[in-house]
Amino acid sequence: MKIELEQISPMEIEKRSFEIITEELQGRTFDPWQEPIIKRVIHTTADFDYADNLVFSEGVVQTAHNLFREGACIVTDTKMAMSGINKTALATLGGEVYNFITDEDVIAQAKEQGLTRSAVCMDKAAKLDRPVIFAIGNAPTALVRLYELMQEGYRPALIIGVPVGFVNVVQAKELILSADVPSIIARGRKGGSNVAAAIVNALMYQLTRN
Repeated sequence: MKIELEQISPMEIEKRSFEIITEELQGRTFDPWQEPIIKRVIHTTADFDYADNLVFSEGVVQTAHNLFREGACIVTDTKMAMSGINKTALATLGGEVYNFITDEDVIAQAKEQGLTRSAVCMDKAAKLDRPVIFAIGNAPTALVRLYELMQEGYRPALIIGVPVGFVNVVQAKELILSADVPSIIARGRKGGSNVAAAIVNALMYQLTRN
């Protein structure tokens, strides 16, 4: 069997990938603020369902940009999401990313209260003295806890809610969509830590690559 490979330099692979994405979208148009994020997620996952699944609250991209400029921090629910965030771009913006999942106090509190560590991480993040962008790609319990904290008066600066899975995933996302909070949500079961990181990166690239 003969397989013909496209001849392309390593530096051109990403550019060519985005050209293919644009071609396969067959002329579909998006809000210009949202388009780079949608295409970055498709690039990360090779899944064109995200052209329809991603839900953006009004003005959320501009809100994210302002938060980065003001020194907001990022909190992830997994080490994987944290590792996927482009640290060079984040450093250029003067930002920091945190993940508390392996902190001893989080482990102890989760065990004592019978909660997931991801949920307890949200309590710890809510005590930070800076605006927080939450990037949740794995744990619906983190989104549920954020919703509960909002009912208690806490105000997240922005929520990227894209956990993947089957148990309470859809419901947790719908809770955030029902709340008055800037958000980018992947409706349905699809998502993942890589998607959360891709959205954060796409938001930063709009500031650092222009």
